[in-house]
Amino acid sequence: MKLFDFDGTLVDSNGVWEEIDVRFLQRRGLTPTREYCETVGHSIFPIAAQFTREYYHLDMEPQAIMDEWLSMAREAYEHQVPLKPGAAEYLEQCAAEGTPMALFTACVPELCRAALDRHGLTKYFSRVIYVQEMGLEKRNPESFRLALEQLGVPGSACTMYEDSPGACEAAKTAGLTVVGVYDRFYAAHEEKMRRLCDCYVYSFTELLA
Repeated sequence: MKLFDFDGTLVDSNGVWEEIDVRFLQRRGLTPTREYCETVGHSIFPIAAQFTREYYHLDMEPQAIMDEWLSMAREAYEHQVPLKPGAAEYLEQCAAEGTPMALFTACVPELCRAALDRHGLTKYFSRVIYVQEMGLEKRNPESFRLALEQLGVPGSACTMYEDSPGACEAAKTAGLTVVGVYDRFYAAHEEKMRRLCDCYVYSFTELLA
């Protein structure tokens, strides 16, 4: 079983969220810090919204923050977010080999489905598992254990493709083989990723036969 992350792994979307962070905070005369961006990056929406409220002492409910983020992100996921190089070709290669595949993502379900459909990727995945529906962070190894339980496979039979160092570490702790995928958002963590992961690639083109 091959298990894929979505944002930053299959699609080049982390820049979208950086832009949304900047726009959201600039509207309030605030500036995103690196600590803030790395904390909310790949967090599920409810936890990221609560953190944003507390970090910047905003007089907003988390739901209002999420609604504003979603309105800014919807256009990008429906019409703009591109695939990472070689992603579609690698999924097609795996499908041709008869390899079962699933998606495990912290992306908001509505946004993920829009981008999957636009790029014609839905057909490749037997399951799409949204960590947001678990109420856990993907950096928590328990999220991977629950995903494996839903898929009915042991960690030893599953390879995870992931760009986030925290998620890679959690996947390794849960017993999965991990392929780290470069994304510029986490470029400063490349050395750590190479230590953590069983394999590390700059793009899926390196994995094409």
